[in-house]
Amino acid sequence: MATVLLAEDDADIRFLVTLKLTQAGYQVRGFGDGLSAAADAREHPPDLAILDTMMPGMSGLEVCRELRKEPATAKIPVIILTALAHEADITAGLAAGADDYIVKPFSTRDFTTRVNAVLARVHARLVLVHRPEVGRIVGR
Repeated sequence: MATVLLAEDDADIRFLVTLKLTQAGYQVRGFGDGLSAAADAREHPPDLAILDTMMPGMSGLEVCRELRKEPATAKIPVIILTALAHEADITAGLAAGADDYIVKPFSTRDFTTRVNAVLARVHARLVLVHRPEVGRIVGR
């Protein structure tokens, strides 16, 4: 079972996302602020981090940058989940190192599909690292 770290200061959204991810078979560790989420990620690296951008203490973008700086957490896939929908916001999220960017409000079906897709890409990369012959077969 994959573990998802969720940093979201809105308790209702944190509850909804936790519910949907749990229903999809994921174990979720939820936090209401960026500092706690970053500390937990360093202590217990998750399989995926989902980060709101505007949180007390430390923004999701700052958490993402911190995760990318440290070797133990640099490869954790990150999804930014935010109400910030302008092109500059999306560019900033991806430039901070996010693997995907989801704007609120969001479809829970689309959300779960995108979480699954990010984790599937990570799994595919791991297969290529541990079984390089697979990459030669698929032309990578």
